[in-house]
Amino acid sequence: MSQLEITAGESLHYEYDPPGTAGTTFVFVNALTGSTATWQHAEIGPALRRAGHGTLCWNFRGQAESRFGPGTDLSPTQVVEDLRRVVGHLDPPRPILVGLSIGGLFATRGCLAGVPAVGLVLINTLRKAGPRLEWINQAMVAMARTGGPQLVMEANLPMLVNPEQLAAMRAGAFTGKPYQPMAPGDGLYRLMAGSLAADWNVPWERLAVPVLIMTGLHDRVFYVAADVDDLAARIPRARTVTFADAGHLIPMERPGAFTRALLDFARSLPA
Repeated sequence: MSQLEITAGESLHYEYDPPGTAGTTFVFVNALTGSTATWQHAEIGPALRRAGHGTLCWNFRGQAESRFGPGTDLSPTQVVEDLRRVVGHLDPPRPILVGLSIGGLFATRGCLAGVPAVGLVLINTLRKAGPRLEWINQAMVAMARTGGPQLVMEANLPMLVNPEQLAAMRAGAFTGKPYQPMAPGDGLYRLMAGSLAADWNVPWERLAVPVLIMTGLHDRVFYVAADVDDLAARIPRARTVTFADAGHLIPMERPGAFTRALLDFARSLPA
């Protein structure tokens, strides 16, 4: 575990394992509420490394173990710049950018801005800007401001994950403890509030690298089938994998199948 120092009091936490001579490096880009732990699951990071690939996991400023200042703009633009910063610092061989949820948007924006990549993986990322998405995003921030992560989780999980996963997570919900609002200066709250400025009008046609689109059908919040189909059709070199038994959090819900899809994608890329 390492820190990439940016300036006094600000740094990025990262965990980097380089690949073997013939491998790629999976560069993971978190969801807003994610962390490196998502990708270090026994069936994901270690399995990829056993197959000869490298992994680079890192946390945004505002997420666990990454440091930020009170005046730092925790915006989508800053996250993309930090993606460029950490990849530029480590220069991982043959990087494949892998983004979950809005992390896929950050990975896409980074790829279009020149972050090196031989491939791009979008996990439940494709969505269209408009009143529906704006409403959902603002409601998430309002819930966090009112009742913190606990309220956000309890209100949304039934529509985000598969029934098996929901049952497994039931023990941590509805404990009877009062909801705790998030402080305005909390890193996660600032990331969530900053995400309202994200630009979802992406020039998908400009993506020059192969793209793997992963979709979980149990995602009843962000997944709109017609929108995903329309946006995927605009990506020149796209292939899709659909998870009928997973929702929004595919790496958490089906880590083994998720990793197999990553390995298949890596094998499909030119040497």
